Amino acid sequence: MKIAFIAHDNKKDDVIDFVKRYKDVFEKHELYATGTTGRLLNEIVGLKVQRFLSGPLGGDQQIGAKVALGELDLVVFLRDPLTVQPHEPDVNALLRICDVHHVPLATNVGTAEIFVKALKSHIDD
Repeated sequence: MKIAFIAHDNKKDDVIDFVKRYKDVFEKHELYATGTTGRLLNEIVGLKVQRFLSGPLGGDQQIGAKVALGELDLVVFLRDPLTVQPHEPDVNALLRICDVHHVPLATNVGTAEIFVKALKSHIDD
């Protein structure tokens, strides 16, 4: 599967911890991420991640374009619901495009856990 990761600044630690827990699952897939999130996943977790621009600089839109083209299967976007984002229209556009194209989207760790456990059970079969 082709999986994209995005994490707002206050959620970077959460995405790192989450991906570390399931590294054995994610290393079997093609991974993408916005700028800083991708760099951290590469450097800290040790996964190969294709990086896009930072979210506010167009990375969210680049991932949205891949969703629209049918080139992504899952998006994990750990959003910070308590902080106003200057690029909120881009965030909303990404959420919308995932809905339009029926691409599963996790916006919190709880939902991401359910998706990754489904991936893991598929691998274990």
